[in-house]
Amino acid sequence: MTKRFTPILISISIFILGWYLITRYSGIPNFILPSPLSVWTRLIKSIQDGSLLYHTGITLLEIVLGLLAGVLFATIVGYILAKSRSLEKVLSPYLVASQAIPVVAIAPLLVIWLGDGILSKVVICALIVFFPVLVNTIVGVRAVPIALYDLMNSLHASRAQILWKVEVPASLPVFLGGLRIGATLSVIGAIVGELVDAEEGLGFLLQLGDFQYDTPMVFVAVFMLIALALMLYGIVTLLEKRFLKWQNPSS
Repeated sequence: MTKRFTPILISISIFILGWYLITRYSGIPNFILPSPLSVWTRLIKSIQDGSLLYHTGITLLEIVLGLLAGVLFATIVGYILAKSRSLEKVLSPYLVASQAIPVVAIAPLLVIWLGDGILSKVVICALIVFFPVLVNTIVGVRAVPIALYDLMNSLHASRAQILWKVEVPASLPVFLGGLRIGATLSVIGAIVGELVDAEEGLGFLLQLGDFQYDTPMVFVAVFMLIALALMLYGIVTLLEKRFLKWQNPSS
């Protein structure tokens, strides 16, 4: 365990040292590039007054709800499309076209239609999660070997048994790969919604720090977003280790 985290700690230490040296000797003003100590002090202050934990909790709630909604909808639609190529041909142009439109462009419309509450942020988050999970679900289900279907049919397995005994385990590696991408993108979706119109959340703290030239607060919010993305990515990684043990029995 220690050997695994040693390179990470070394790289973080080098990053902080380089950051400190730049701010110490470059002459860049603190409101443009704050020192690590300034950011640390601002972090402690925002934790003590409760603002950071409150706004982080709001953003995390939006991310979790949006991620769950996006993954659930993408999985259902992806499975249906994987089983019906004709339906995929009909819907593919619309799905691809939806990805050609940046979420930033339609986020203001969603806020207008759904209001400036949590619902619009959850929907934006779900939209940005939807496509990668959808594609990986389709690829995963279609990657199931035909021989497995033949075997289950020879055993007179029901449709539900084929789903849970064959399709889910066989497509899980590809699906979890898409979930990794979706988990990290969900953070972007929530922040996009908050930057459009919000009075709470880490996106609000970003805007507030920007307007007040409180650059250390901006850095604190950015680092919290990175921490949330890493946390979600780590959770998916743990799920992979838990459910894909059969791929590496010796581990």
